[in-house]
Amino acid sequence: MCSSDLTLRNQAPYVFFGQTTSLCSECLSLVPAKIVIQDGSVFYVKRCRTHGPQKVLVSTDAAYYRLCHDYLKPGDRPLVLQTHTERGCPYDCGLCPDHEQHSCLALIDVNEACNLACPVCFSDSSPARSLHRPLAEVERMMDALVASEGEPDLLQISGGEPTIHPEILEILAAAKRRPIRHLMLNTNGIRIAEDAEFVTRLADLRPGFEVYLQFDSLRPGAYLDLRGADLTRIRRRALEALERAGISTTLVAVVKQGVNDDEIPAIISHALEWRCVRGVVFQPVQDVGRNQGFDPSRNRFPLSAIRRRIVDSGGPFGPQDIIPLPCNPESIAIGYALRRGSRIAPVTSFFPRELLVESLPNTITFEGHPDLHRRVLEFFSLATTECNNERKLAELLCCLPEVPLPAGLGYEDTFRVAIVEFMDAHNFCIGRVKRSCIHFVTPEGLLIPFETHNLFYRDAAARERMRRSLEAS
Repeated sequence: MCSSDLTLRNQAPYVFFGQTTSLCSECLSLVPAKIVIQDGSVFYVKRCRTHGPQKVLVSTDAAYYRLCHDYLKPGDRPLVLQTHTERGCPYDCGLCPDHEQHSCLALIDVNEACNLACPVCFSDSSPARSLHRPLAEVERMMDALVASEGEPDLLQISGGEPTIHPEILEILAAAKRRPIRHLMLNTNGIRIAEDAEFVTRLADLRPGFEVYLQFDSLRPGAYLDLRGADLTRIRRRALEALERAGISTTLVAVVKQGVNDDEIPAIISHALEWRCVRGVVFQPVQDVGRNQGFDPSRNRFPLSAIRRRIVDSGGPFGPQDIIPLPCNPESIAIGYALRRGSRIAPVTSFFPRELLVESLPNTITFEGHPDLHRRVLEFFSLATTECNNERKLAELLCCLPEVPLPAGLGYEDTFRVAIVEFMDAHNFCIGRVKRSCIHFVTPEGLLIPFETHNLFYRDAAARERMRRSLEAS
C-alpha cells in the first residue's frame, strides 16, 4: 500500500493536559473542565448543561504551569477540623476533612463598613454598610483559629476598612495576647495618612506587626478605575507616616489588565524607596463582590502574566527567582531577596526544589550552602561567619529552610515579591481550592478558603448562590 492510500487523521490544535472540576461562569454549577494547552497558554474548556461551552484563560505561560506541578508538597493539616464532608467540595467548608492545607494565612473581617466604595471590592463593603463586629465576637473568632492552628503563622485583620472599627486597637491588642506569630492590618491607608496618634499606637504593637497597605498604582487614573477616587496623595502620606514610625509594611496591588498592569515593575521600584516596606503582593482582580466595568475577556491578567511582566522588566528578579509556592503552587508565586537600602539580591534560586518540597530535614547549616553564604556576606559586606542561632531564614520568609542568619540580620534586611491569584467562577478549580492555605475565620468558628468564602459563604447573597449551585449540580 502506498502512502497516498493512507487516511490522514486530523490532529487536535491543543494538548489535552488533564481534567478538573470547575464552575459554570453563569450559574456557578459544578461542571467538568478539560485542561488544554494551546499556543503556549493554558485554558479550561468547560460545558454547562444550561449555559453551554465556555473557554477560560488560566495561564499565559504553559511552561510555568507545568513547573507548578513539580513544586507540589505534602499538605500540612490543621490540628482541628470544623465540619464533616457530606456534599463534597466546595459545599462543606470548613475546614472539612477533605481539605489539604492548614491556614498559612487567616483573615478576620472585623466589619463591613468602609470609608470608600471602591468599584473593585471582593467584600462589597462601603459607607452604606454599618456592621462592626463586637470585640467579644472577634476574640471568639481568634480562639477558633488558635484551636485549629495552635500557633497561627499569620493573622490578617481585615474588613470593610478595619481602621474605622471603634475598637480596632483593642482588637489588635487581643490578637497580640494570643500565640499568633505575625499580625497584619489590612487597610486602605486613609486613617494612617490622617491620624498621627493612631500610627503611634500601631507602632507599639511591634515586633511581629505589619501593615498590609492597599497600593494599586502610581497614577490617579488607575485609582479612579479601581477605587473610585484619586488616592495617590493618601498613599504617599500613609507611607510617610509608616516610614517615620518604623512599621513594617507590605504593599498590595490589585492588577487589572488595561488599567495598571504596565505599572508592575514601577510599583516594585517604588516599594524599594521606602525602608519600612518589606515587599509587594500582586493580586489579579477577582470577579466576585463588586467589580464594576469588568470584562473577563479584556481585564483578566493572570498570575503567569504578572510573573512574566516582572522577570522581563530587566529588574533583579529573573525566572529562577520567582517560583511556585509549594503549598499551593498554581495560586501563589513567590520571590525572596536580601535588602540593603534600595538594592536587593534575590536568594530563592539558591534553594533546590527538592529541599522545598520533599520530606527532607528542613534544618541546614548556613555553611551547608556555600553559594548562598558567599552571597549574603558579599551583599552585606560582612567579614564574619558568625551566625545568629536565634534568627533563621524560615522565620522571616515563608517556606524556606531553617537556615541560621548571620549575626545582626533581621526582617528589615529582607524583601519579597508575591503573586496571589484568588479564583472566581471563571477559573475555579477543585484541586486548587482543596490546597488553599488562605482562609477566612467566620463568626461561627469556621475556617473557609478565600475563594469559596467569597463565592458561597460571605453573606446571604453568597449563600443563595450556593443553594442555586447545589440545585444545578
